[in-house]
Amino acid sequence: MTANDTPKGQQPTATYDSAFLKACRREPVPHTPVWFMRQAGRSLPEYRKVREGVPMLESCMRPELVTEITLQPVRRHDVDAAIYFSDIVVPLKAIGIDLDIKPGVGPVVEQPIRTRADLARLRDLGPEDVPYVTEAIGLLTRELGATPLIGFAGAPFTLASYLVEGGPSRTYENAKAMMYGDPELWADLLDRLADITAAFLKVQIEAGASAVQLFDSWAGALAPADYLHSVMPASAKVFDAVAGYGVPRIHFGVGTGELLKLMGEAGADVVGVDWRVPLDEARRRVGAGKALQGNLDPTVLFTDKDTIAAKAREVLDAAAGLEGHVFNLGHGVPPNADPDALTRLVEYVHTATVR
Repeated sequence: MTANDTPKGQQPTATYDSAFLKACRREPVPHTPVWFMRQAGRSLPEYRKVREGVPMLESCMRPELVTEITLQPVRRHDVDAAIYFSDIVVPLKAIGIDLDIKPGVGPVVEQPIRTRADLARLRDLGPEDVPYVTEAIGLLTRELGATPLIGFAGAPFTLASYLVEGGPSRTYENAKAMMYGDPELWADLLDRLADITAAFLKVQIEAGASAVQLFDSWAGALAPADYLHSVMPASAKVFDAVAGYGVPRIHFGVGTGELLKLMGEAGADVVGVDWRVPLDEARRRVGAGKALQGNLDPTVLFTDKDTIAAKAREVLDAAAGLEGHVFNLGHGVPPNADPDALTRLVEYVHTATVR
């Protein structure tokens, strides 16, 4: 069976039986599966070559380019899953929000969302808004064969932070001011973003994605009570909206050690853990019934081969006895990391004995 003969939303048998999806489902695996956040990107010379002269957002809207970039780390590193090359602000751009990704800065929104009247600019998203996503995933599933493709989206809180702040922030003062000072507007903003995010994930799943990851990159800026009352309902709405497809749902944030249990309760099947919390402690915090993903410190990649192997062994040992474990970094691949270090790391994890 190929991706082309598989009914919409149903995985091909070979893909379904992959080590990555088995680990996500907390089933026995032949080896610990591994993939890397930002595995397709600036660390690869072949990526820099094909992206030369092409703005980031434009590169996300060219299906053949997206296909090539997504496949590059699979070819080079032999990872157990590909992740769709895109950016979390793509669905916002697709519905008409005036934004751009500025080199060295990140997403910048021309007119931030600050008032109730501004919510009208956040219209519904449909497949017709992102035809390039459907086309690219169709190309990818044919090329990937049995290798699963992970779709992804930005979580409502992280998208709201960019929209309200107008760009990256370290304090999120405008977003938090809205959350505390006008909780009804904040709730309506996140609810609308949840609908847009869910629609974007549905497009990817229906096109052939085998799993999805929700990136709540900035959720670590929140206290647990604020996350529970002001953010978790929107994330839960996203996860619930795609639950019927039966694909694994991964939830990841940076600096979210105090939120791990809540992030699992929001509806994730797999909870991503950054490098700050050992996986055995993360298992205690998250509780039973969830697989974990992570969590080698990305800076370890700048050390020598033996140190990388030793630190990877520490992660695997901390994961001993987990119901399911997907090896990953605790954040994205640094742009100046040595690609060969990643290739060696994959080989080590694949051949290491699970204790």
